[in-house]
Amino acid sequence: MKAVILAGGTGSRLMPLTSYINKHMLPVGRHPMIQYGIETLRKAGIQDILIITNRQSAGMFIQYFGSGAELSVSLVYRIQEGAGGIADALQLARPFIAEGEKFLVLLGDNLFEEDLTPYIEEYQQQKGGAMVLLKEVDDPHRYGIPVFHPDGAIKHIEEKPEKPESNLSVTGLYMYSSDVFQRIENISPSSRGELEITDLNNLYAAAGLLTYRTLSGWWMDAGTFESLKEASARYWDIEY
Repeated sequence: MKAVILAGGTGSRLMPLTSYINKHMLPVGRHPMIQYGIETLRKAGIQDILIITNRQSAGMFIQYFGSGAELSVSLVYRIQEGAGGIADALQLARPFIAEGEKFLVLLGDNLFEEDLTPYIEEYQQQKGGAMVLLKEVDDPHRYGIPVFHPDGAIKHIEEKPEKPESNLSVTGLYMYSSDVFQRIENISPSSRGELEITDLNNLYAAAGLLTYRTLSGWWMDAGTFESLKEASARYWDIEY
């Protein structure tokens, strides 16, 4: 299985640090933030990884990680021009993914305690559709929150709802097959002019093709100063 790490964006919540460094290269403990995601994928048996970033940051990633050989993975890179959103960036992975192939998408500022292997193996057995991982959070109004059918299936995902129906958040890890690229063509830019990953996942939900599993270990989006501090504390003693 291959993986795509999305590592572009402006990192506005971490300004002014991100005015001169890509947020995914900010130090967390003893390593750049994104290195933990790469290591999580490697431990789950994924070695072929595409990093999608912006033009300003590409040299930084290449200089630090190179081909990925030192981390026992194979890294390749593509550039997202402009700020077209997460689903727009994902389209750049199309040449990297073979027809009918399943793959994993990871937002580079998302950190996971758990071994992802069991979830990946479950998705490999899934006949089609997509899978997301959920986690209980204390502040669900900040995240994408699923709304469920009575049978427990995801009806749709509400982005940053004022009145969340649960405290289960969609994390920044998604599993798709190659048909995702055709589905991206069927979504329209949001009010902020971006192709949103939530709109893409809602296409799967509407078709009854979005499955989920709930994490038991901790998960965090290290995209704020508070979560960056917490992540550094958790990872402080980890050496690769």
